[in-house]
Order: sequence, then structure tokens, then C-alpha cells
Amino acid sequence: MKDTIKTTCKELKTFLALWSTQSLSQLGSSMTAFALTLWLYEKTGSALQTAMLSICSYAPYVMVSIFAGALSDRWDKKRVMLVCDTLAACSTLVVFALLRADLLVPGHLYLLNALNGLMNTIQQPAGDVAMTLIIPKKHYQKTSGMKSFSNSLITIMNPVLATTLFSLFGINVVIAVDFCTFAVAFVTLLFGIRIPKVQYADGEKKESLAASVKGGLIFLKENGLVFTLILFLAGVNLVASAFDAVLPAFILPAPQGGEIVLGLVTSTAGVAMLVGSVLVTFMKQPGDRVRVIYLTMLFSLSTENFLLAFTRTPALWCLGQVIGWLPVPVMSANLDVILRTSIPVEMQGRVYACRNTLQFFTIPVGFFLGGVLVDKVCEPFMAGVPAGSLMERLFGTGPGSGAAMVLFLLGIAGTAICLLFGRVLQKYKKG
Repeated sequence: MKDTIKTTCKELKTFLALWSTQSLSQLGSSMTAFALTLWLYEKTGSALQTAMLSICSYAPYVMVSIFAGALSDRWDKKRVMLVCDTLAACSTLVVFALLRADLLVPGHLYLLNALNGLMNTIQQPAGDVAMTLIIPKKHYQKTSGMKSFSNSLITIMNPVLATTLFSLFGINVVIAVDFCTFAVAFVTLLFGIRIPKVQYADGEKKESLAASVKGGLIFLKENGLVFTLILFLAGVNLVASAFDAVLPAFILPAPQGGEIVLGLVTSTAGVAMLVGSVLVTFMKQPGDRVRVIYLTMLFSLSTENFLLAFTRTPALWCLGQVIGWLPVPVMSANLDVILRTSIPVEMQGRVYACRNTLQFFTIPVGFFLGGVLVDKVCEPFMAGVPAGSLMERLFGTGPGSGAAMVLFLLGIAGTAICLLFGRVLQKYKKG
């Protein structure tokens, strides 16, 4: 057993160094993002204006991701990651400077989040291909579980650490911690990581940018099952991002809510993902990965939204997060294996980028939709319902009752999406 672990660690030495330091940097960035969400909600009290932070971060996926992947296939992966990390760190430095000068306004955050989103858009396909190049194929499911594990830890730790540091010392200290984690990741990648070069067929790397983009789209067109999975997860992302936009407006104004409770509920999602990541790291490979993907999402989306919509206590909110997020690493690991084994490594950058555009374009739409439904539709509607009415008994009264109503609607939408695509995917496989 000890020899097996030692051999595995040796085979994954480069992956472990890159994964651990990049995860540390991601923790710092997530802490800053969470602290800025708290800062902005304190300033505006608006679900829509707070959701705009995420909208601006994800908008570049829709606008340029399809080109970023093609460029990533042509460029040196390590250099792309280093440059993107540096520019993202510079945008955080600008936020720090504006805060110190007491000049920071929401518009600055939207612009800088868009820049960070652009850097992530370019970096992600390069990072995905880099991971494929340094991970032995037999360890794909294991390393996918490990990445889910680190993402879970980040989800657990970043709201707790960000809320604590923000409450005790202010947002400047949160940003300082972010810079320290960036430095560790940057130095490790620059001096300690060697990423193999991709071997291209003759003349392939010289094709035009337009031809590269077209190649990614053609691959998806010719691999209908992968394309259908991507569209299914686009629907899942629409509901999940709307949920993320609604959650602060649901918890912060609640009688038993507030900043600490929001951090606790958010961290619970990370705990659930942590457990799910451990399970998927050691579980046997399933015979039908597609079935696992849509059944886990059906279980998640058809329970969490309804449980939160109809309850008023933090313990039940946390239970909802456990039910909603425990299956996510299982879904992610199976999707990751399908993509890595279906897409040739020399095309992964451009195909992943096309995937990003198609799968993630619904995220800014979902954040916007969630914010609008809370601020403009459901909160005003709930403010006007008669005392003792059915709507009041279902969703409560006062600020946050409209957000509860939105969560109920998202539960209906999520269940419908999973049932529809579940039938389509099964028919596609049989066909």
C-alpha cells in the first residue's frame, strides 16, 4: 500500500506542485471576490448590482472564449498562464489603490472584474491542456477528484476567512493575503514546473485563427453526445448562477440571517463538495458516465431550491446546500473523463474554449435573471400580498420573501431541465 502511494505521488509530482499552488492562489482570489461582494451589498443593498460583479466576470466567456482556446492551442501554455496571472494580480492592485484613496465605486469593480474574467477566459483552456499533458491517463479520474477536493476546500474556507478578515481588519487585509498567495503560485510555476510541448501534425499549428475556431466547432458538431452534454450543463449553469445571485438577498436580510450566516451556508456547500470529492476519488469507474451526470444534477436541482424556499432556519439552509452540492464533484469528474478521453490533446484548447462559450454563456444570464427577479419582480410582488395569504405562508414576509419565491421557481426550472435532457441523452445513446 505504501509503495503504491509512493509510486502514485512520483507519477503525479508535477501535477501536485502545480495543483496545490494554483489552488492556494485561487483561494486568495476567491476571498477577495467574496469580500468585495460583502462590500458592494453593504453599499447598495441591491441583489442586481451585486450580481453584476459575477456578470462582468463571466461575460468574457461569451464574448471571446471561442477565440481564446484557438490562441491557447497556438501559444506556449506556461507563458499564457504566467501572463494571465500577472494581469489579474494587477487589476487587484488597482482595487487596493482605489480603496486606499477612498475612490472605489461599483463601476470600477465591474470594469476590473471584466478584465479578470478575460484573463481567466484565456488562461483556462491553457491550464486544462497543461493538466492533460502532465497527468498520466490512468490518473484522470483520481486527479479530477483531487481538483474537486481543492475546489471544495476553497468553497469552505474562502467565505469564512474572507468574512473574518473583512469584519476584523477590513478589505485591505483580504487583498494583501490574495497577493501573497499569487506570489507563491507565480514563483512555483515560473521556476518549478515544466510543461511538455504539444506535438502537432505537419502544418496544423500554422492554420489560421478562423480555421482553428472552426475546427473546434466542427469537432463538437461531429460528436453529438459531447455537444448535448454541454448544452445540458448550460441549462444547469443557468439555474445554479441564478441561485447564487439570489442567495445573498435571501439570507442577509432574514431575521436569522446576516453576513456570518451567509458565510456559514456558503461554506457548507464546500463541505458537501469536499465529501463528494473524496468519494469520487476512490469510487469505482461507473459503466455509464452520462447517466451519472444527469441523475446527480436531477437530485441536486430538484431538492436544494425547494428546501431553501420553504424553510427559515440556518440549519435547514445548510442541509439544502449539502444535498445540492454533494453530487457536483461526481458529475464533474465523469464529465472531465469524457472530455479528456474524447478530445485529441492537440485540439483540446480550442474545443474546451468552444465548450466554455456554450456551457458558460448562461452564467451571466442567470446572475442577471436572478437579480432582476428578486429586485424588480418577486420582492415587490411579495410586499403587496395580503396578510395571511397562501403566498405569505409559503415564502414568509418582509425582505427576503421575494428571494424565497425565486428559489421555488428555480427548483421547478432545474427539475424540468434535468428531466428533458435526461430523456434526450438516453435516446441519443440508444440511437
